[in-house]
Amino acid sequence: MVDEVEARPASRRRGRGGERARSGAPGQNPHLEVPFITRGIPPYDLADPEGLARIEATADRIMAEIGIEFREDPETVALFRKAGGTVTGLTAQSWNIRFEPGLIREMLRTAPARFTQHARNAARSVEIGGDAVVFAPSYGSPFVMDLDRGRRYGTIEDFANFIKLGQSSPWLHHSGGTICEPTDIAVNKRHLDMVLSHIRYSDRAFLGSITAPERAADSIEMCRILFGAEFVEKNCVIMGNFNTTSPLVMDGVSTRGIRIYAEAGQGSVHVPFLLGGAVSPLTMAGSVAHSLAESMVSCALTQLVRPGAPVVLGSFLSSMALRSGSPTFGTPEPALGSLVMGQLARRLNMPLRCAGNFSTSKLPDAQSMQQGVMSMMSAVQCGANFVLHSAGFLDGLLSMSYEKFMLDTDLCGALHGYLAGIAIDEDTLAFDALAEKGPGEHLFSTAHTMRHYKTAYYDSALDDNQPWETWDEQGGIDAATRANTRWKATLAAYEAPWLDPGIDAALQDFVERKKATMADAWY
Repeated sequence: MVDEVEARPASRRRGRGGERARSGAPGQNPHLEVPFITRGIPPYDLADPEGLARIEATADRIMAEIGIEFREDPETVALFRKAGGTVTGLTAQSWNIRFEPGLIREMLRTAPARFTQHARNAARSVEIGGDAVVFAPSYGSPFVMDLDRGRRYGTIEDFANFIKLGQSSPWLHHSGGTICEPTDIAVNKRHLDMVLSHIRYSDRAFLGSITAPERAADSIEMCRILFGAEFVEKNCVIMGNFNTTSPLVMDGVSTRGIRIYAEAGQGSVHVPFLLGGAVSPLTMAGSVAHSLAESMVSCALTQLVRPGAPVVLGSFLSSMALRSGSPTFGTPEPALGSLVMGQLARRLNMPLRCAGNFSTSKLPDAQSMQQGVMSMMSAVQCGANFVLHSAGFLDGLLSMSYEKFMLDTDLCGALHGYLAGIAIDEDTLAFDALAEKGPGEHLFSTAHTMRHYKTAYYDSALDDNQPWETWDEQGGIDAATRANTRWKATLAAYEAPWLDPGIDAALQDFVERKKATMADAWY
């Protein structure tokens, strides 16, 4: 895959970001925006080598003795049969495929360990894999909510608003995908407006549609208009986020979509959405083994279609309230499972999407932040490279919250500083700061303090660190209310990034022509 920025035609490289910012210690400067984080701390290794080997052996047993069921896509079945899978017909449109231990791992050897997803502003292209960490907004909620209007179905206006809020935050690196469902547009047409909104209101990389093969193809075609067909053929400019149908099923809509992205040389993320005790074992070791098996098989399909196609191993582990059957998010057990998934991804030498900022709270309150921090810390500690659901997730993913979005992006800023690690050298050891005035003297005016005071600590845009008396005199405003004020001010100040008028017109023409060929479908 060609991933040099210089490969893009000059007419399509225009942007306002200049050269890519260095990402050594971004979290320490609130004015420094970087396209992704370069990890400065090591990921956490929870399981020992013997435990990891046992999980991998169980994943191999799942693939070899139980197999994966494939539905309504004989072309995919033929690819796996040719590659050595053992195929058994279940019905006319359903097949079980079993894979001998090591077969899927061999298919994955051509998957790149790291790749670039290009943005239309070259300074905002992202690296996915290795020591790179990319934060993206939450994905897939049918509802939106804010403190003024409460919970309601999402619209294309909400969709655009969240793109604008993400574009305005220096702490997100990626525009995301289905930030919320725009339910005021027909199901079979809304993908066109969604992709167009990402292109118009953000100059970052984004995810395309995966809800039908033709919608995946439309998403890629719009990128050919934006970047040029030759550039798209040689570079990753869009990704699709695909879920398996757990337990152990891959439906034809997903597998055909995966093949479309892979055929075009574009990226794809492969994520089993596992509810422990419902569609996956409730014990984390079993759930991790299950997740690994499904994701590996899904990823392997891309390499059968086009060896070297960009692909991301994924895992979404969650628990349940077993007395009621309700899903729970932000709990400690899936966080531990995510740490192990990180180790397994590194053993496969593949990029990882894992965990995020999860919560079942119905409001942007203490529960939402406690659960969100629990799961988000597991994402950064496990070594995840692409962190979807970094901002806005409430209500068990059913609702996208404006206030939670602002609170979460602020947390992402703090995590930039956390992931940067600690520099240890003569300057940071700061002997001169203590020696300048000696014992018993404050350090406010020392040369060392004056050199570093603007960048030493993360400066939150939302925290209130004033004394009680000052806070009380100013109205005693809580964090959610401050976030409400903040998102409104951010939208009021938003300016769209520059987009070539000719490209914009060509995209609009494509959307209008495609819509003209379709009657509205609302299901």
